[in-house]
Amino acid sequence: MTNHDLIEATKVFVKETLKGAEGGHDWFHIERVFNNSLLIAKGENVDHLVVSLGALLHDIADSKFHNGDSTIGPKVAGAFLLKHDVDSATINHVIKIIENISYSSNIGSNNLFKSNELDVVQDADRLDAIGAIGIARTFNYGGFKNRVLYDPNITPNLNLTKAEYKASNAPTINHFHEKLLLLKELMNTKTGTKIATQRHQYMVDFLKQFHAEWEGKR
Repeated sequence: MTNHDLIEATKVFVKETLKGAEGGHDWFHIERVFNNSLLIAKGENVDHLVVSLGALLHDIADSKFHNGDSTIGPKVAGAFLLKHDVDSATINHVIKIIENISYSSNIGSNNLFKSNELDVVQDADRLDAIGAIGIARTFNYGGFKNRVLYDPNITPNLNLTKAEYKASNAPTINHFHEKLLLLKELMNTKTGTKIATQRHQYMVDFLKQFHAEWEGKR
C-alpha cells in the first residue's frame, strides 16, 4: 500500500468512526487539522506520513467522550495502523502524538516526548481551538454539556490542575481565559505562531464585544 493509499484509507476510517460525533470534534475538525498540519509542515523538517496520520487519528477517540479514558484513542489508532501493515516506528510515533497532543495532557507534565511531527500537529490542533472556528467550537461544546454562557460570579481559575481542568463545568466564557487565550504563547512553529497571532486577536475583540453587550453598553 502506498502512502497515498494509506492516507486515503485512514480518512475513510476516521469519517466512519466519527459519524455522529459532537460538532466540534467531528470529521470536519479532523479535516481542518489535517489541512493546517500540511500547511505548517511545509516549513518544517518532518516525516510527512507521520504528520498526516497523526493529524487524521489524533481525535479518533477523544477521552472527553469516553469517560475520561485517554488510552482508547492510541489503542484504536494502533490497531488500525497495524491492520494496514504500517511499520512499528511509524505506529509508535503516531501513538505518541495522540498521547501528547492535548492541552490537558501537558498540564503539570514533565513528559519528555518531543518531535517535530508532534509540534506540527499540535499547532494545527491548537489553531482550530482559537479564532472564529475556535469560538464556534467552544460554544457548541458548552451547549453540548449544557453549560451557562457566562456567570460574572464565577471567575476563571488560571491555576487549574489536570484533574480540575478535565472535570470543570465552568461557564463557557471562562474557557477562553483558562485555555484559549493561552494558546498563542504555546505554539511550536513559526507558521503556527503567525496564524495564531491573528486568531488570538479575533478572540480578544470578540470578548470585548461580548462583555460590552452583556453589560448593556452596546
